[in-house]
Amino acid sequence: MMATHSFDTSAAPVACPFMPVFGAPQVMFVRGSGTELWDQSGKRYLDFLCGLAVTSLGHAHPRITEAISRQAATLLHVSNLFANDAATRAAIDIDALLAETTGEQGQVFFCNSGAEANEAAIKLARKFGGRGRHVVVSAFGSFHGRTLASLAATGQPAKHEPFQPMPEGFRHVPYDDIDALAAAIDPSVSAVLIETVQGEGGVVPADADYLRAIRALCDERGMLMMIDEVQTGFARTGEWFGFQHAGVVPDVVTMAKGMGNGFPVGAVWAKRDVAAVFQPGDHGSTYSGTAIATAVVSAVIAEMRAIDAPALAAKKGEYLRDRLAALPGVASVRGQGLLLAAELAGERDAKAVYVDLLERGLVTNAVTATALRLAPPITVREAEMDEAVDMVAAALA
Repeated sequence: MMATHSFDTSAAPVACPFMPVFGAPQVMFVRGSGTELWDQSGKRYLDFLCGLAVTSLGHAHPRITEAISRQAATLLHVSNLFANDAATRAAIDIDALLAETTGEQGQVFFCNSGAEANEAAIKLARKFGGRGRHVVVSAFGSFHGRTLASLAATGQPAKHEPFQPMPEGFRHVPYDDIDALAAAIDPSVSAVLIETVQGEGGVVPADADYLRAIRALCDERGMLMMIDEVQTGFARTGEWFGFQHAGVVPDVVTMAKGMGNGFPVGAVWAKRDVAAVFQPGDHGSTYSGTAIATAVVSAVIAEMRAIDAPALAAKKGEYLRDRLAALPGVASVRGQGLLLAAELAGERDAKAVYVDLLERGLVTNAVTATALRLAPPITVREAEMDEAVDMVAAALA
């Protein structure tokens, strides 16, 4: 009989096995169910961060678990030299969702993360624009990923400094300022890459008129409007995608996070005439459209359709927003659906409050120095929201 070995997670290792890119973790979680998490000591927590807006259907969802188990026992991976039925079905499912929300038919490229989705979109923009028309304009405060090109598109200069020189061909303008954007456009610009809500930038929604003006500017100048829906997509904001709140139709949409409910997967969708600029060999990934990842995507979409996830996120988000806004110590609440930030009164230290909440059993994060981000599962129950708000009230008191 083969010997089995277990790792005692309660004992500190002699040396940390991880590269020091995330800092020291506060808690080690070992199990989750729905909105609940448990650490290695058995302490229960409410997860109001969802792995950064990822587990939108909650932890250990039976439909997602079944899809992973069934596909793992059937077919995992065959490379993109061949087709597989799971990826084909998921691409059709995503295109159907985008057709419903945009009125346009498109094509999909699968990848493993939001950063990779944005990398693919950036390459698509360069191929679309052609030599000499390769610049992508994005906003200060934005976050598009940590690979070199997606980091260059990210409008946070402090994150660039350790890795200079950054890739060329990126330009940043103030967010929600159409005049600044228009002034930055010249014949070298092929695309605008924008978030409808800046998630990592502080949960800051764009004005609907701003997004509509970007669409008009892109039409006027022949540029691509590329919308990063990595954090906002898949019902998180109360619509399937954040761009629906403004009634705009993007040319390219990048997505990840909620589409896999915790399984690593991302995608970029583009209108058919835009996607057609890619030719065999222009882009690829060993793990593009693996059967197991894409089986999860189809299961997530099916479950979200079954529960009408956008309507749930809108209704529950309104309830949570109202409860939070009524608390002493909360100056305001911003965001859309179940992607919210509570701005603390009196410039209260959000990191200290986050640590206090974690000790009380509520998982959030300090998205800015003075604001807490709350992004619970779309399946969160009203009683769980009440319990979470009570913990926030106690921490602020």
